[in-house]
Amino acid sequence: MAMKSSSAERDKRRKKLGARGERIARFYLRLHGWKILEKNFKNPFGEIDIIAKKRDTVAFIEVKTRLSDIFGLPSEAVTRQRKLKYISGANYYFAGREIDCTARFDIIEVYRGKLRHIENAFCAQ
Repeated sequence: MAMKSSSAERDKRRKKLGARGERIARFYLRLHGWKILEKNFKNPFGEIDIIAKKRDTVAFIEVKTRLSDIFGLPSEAVTRQRKLKYISGANYYFAGREIDCTARFDIIEVYRGKLRHIENAFCAQ
């Protein structure tokens, strides 16, 4: 008879999966000419997985990694509340900095061995 895994074990596996997805996303971004400015940028509103720059664009990127679609596609897990935290985190990041760029919010899905980069996934409103 199979033993059920504890909540702590599930959390550990989930964090490991998420960290792996973020490493894959950073590799992909570098491969496509992006410079990683920050990873796991902690701010008063939460954490931004990746902040990257390419030419005059700074992207605030949420990485979602899933092994199955039982709860929907990874990008569908980015809730309105999560989007608002990213927008507030971006404002916090730019506060006190003189940066002339275009900012955007992207999502990178890592799902079943494939990566999908969703540019301009949501807007600051």
